[in-house]
Amino acid sequence: MSEINNLKPIKRSKCRLLVGKIYYTLSRYLLWHSEKFKFSQKKSQQSLKFECYSHMTPLFRELKEVDMQYQYNKIINLKIAVKRIDGIIIKPGETFSYWKLIGKPTSKKGYVNGMVLYCGTYTMGIGGGLCQLSNLIYWMTLHTPLTVVERYRHSFDVFPDSKRTQPFGSGATCVYPYRDLMIRNDTAEDFQLRVNVGHSFLKGTWLSNNKPIYTYEIFEKKHQFKSEFWGGFSRHNELYRRRYTITGEIIDEEYITENHALMMYSPFLETGSDVGKSS
Repeated sequence: MSEINNLKPIKRSKCRLLVGKIYYTLSRYLLWHSEKFKFSQKKSQQSLKFECYSHMTPLFRELKEVDMQYQYNKIINLKIAVKRIDGIIIKPGETFSYWKLIGKPTSKKGYVNGMVLYCGTYTMGIGGGLCQLSNLIYWMTLHTPLTVVERYRHSFDVFPDSKRTQPFGSGATCVYPYRDLMIRNDTAEDFQLRVNVGHSFLKGTWLSNNKPIYTYEIFEKKHQFKSEFWGGFSRHNELYRRRYTITGEIIDEEYITENHALMMYSPFLETGSDVGKSS
């Protein structure tokens, strides 16, 4: 894991942060207007026939010292964002851009203050909570033949695993506009994303105009907690994917990505020897 030794937080001045934000924002706008990618734009409320993969995540989660009002606000933000991407169709050769479709979250558009993870803690910001949507889309995409061309991992592990059902690091953080989630269709089929904000769950589905011929399993390797020499703990793993035929025969196994994050809580360790031990 090449990034394990590069996790120590870097303190940058406000000026340096501002200049960096301006630079990366302009670079992103230039990319969106370049011809490097053919971005998907067409939406349809008529669903494609075949389901490739669906998933849902709970909208409410009790978090210590976090006002539940911000989770209600998150739902407001999710409903606005979902309207911009629900029904989007990615044709062969096209690329889905999360932020290009949703646009900048602003109060004028109806977005409200929600919880935003920032530098290892949480704060409040307009449009907060939209990472739940990008997390969902990324996880579902890993179960399809679509290609993830841009995704950013979370740099901090802020909250303990509470009823976690997915491997650590299986989400995608998002910061408008330069930390984007981009997905390209390298197949010969059309794909369609359907997302819905229900009463208790955020639900999503990838659909296609042809019946899927594969299923996928996402799993982790080399999961470990590590005690850092400068204090605190870090967490690491690698994600892999197995591809199966519809009858359940394994076709292949491929590496997806690796995750490295600073832990903002002490890991639950039964013995000290567990620190740094792979699972």
